[in-house]
Amino acid sequence: MRSIDLSGKVALVTGSSQGLGLATATELHNAGASVVLNYFPDSAGVNQGLAEAAAKQLGERAIALPADVRDRGSLNVLFQNIVDRFQKIDIVVNNAAIIRDRTIRKMTDDEWSDVIDTNLTGVYNVCKVAQEKLAQNGRIVSMVSISGVIGFYGQANYSSAKAGVIALTKVLSKELAPRGITVNAVAPGVVLTEMGKTIPNEVRDQMLVNIPLKRFGEPSEIASVILFLCSDLASYVTGQTIHVNGGWWG
Repeated sequence: MRSIDLSGKVALVTGSSQGLGLATATELHNAGASVVLNYFPDSAGVNQGLAEAAAKQLGERAIALPADVRDRGSLNVLFQNIVDRFQKIDIVVNNAAIIRDRTIRKMTDDEWSDVIDTNLTGVYNVCKVAQEKLAQNGRIVSMVSISGVIGFYGQANYSSAKAGVIALTKVLSKELAPRGITVNAVAPGVVLTEMGKTIPNEVRDQMLVNIPLKRFGEPSEIASVILFLCSDLASYVTGQTIHVNGGWWG
């Protein structure tokens, strides 16, 4: 049986100070990759503290670096710092995302724009910069969501953004194929990370009815699929959205 060995690879995971991003960075690191834990530089320094603590816990081959995915200039600095430190970059995982749930009747323009700017334009920005820096046969994996496929009540902004990333994934897989770069997406169902835990209990109970496996996902179960897509085992997989949702299809 072939095992996954990412020794010598350099991976960036955006928004990886906690939750699915941190689980993914940990999985890639455990497989031998050098990992960059990216965090949004909030004024209170909370994300920095979390990311630096996580990098320290991972130990060798892990560093924490700031960048706002909405800001192309910030990303240019991030990618240049990675190349300066590691001389290359092989893997980019787009994980940074926010939620501002509200029905469209109550949703403000700012709530719409904030989510689209981070969850869709942010992924475009990262890919725009990454495609110039990625090594031959590199990997791009974007975190999307079941919400971007079936749509959730009160998530017009979030569902639209994630659906947009699914479409972007298909386009980039064609554009970057000549360089051997694969571009895929992973669409989790509900995972009880910090973000998932904001879902009210009564809503969670309703969701469980739709899940044949009768449980929510674990961060490691999502991260392991991303690990596969980043490996040589997935060298002929591109332009795909892999659904990891316990069998939930609405």
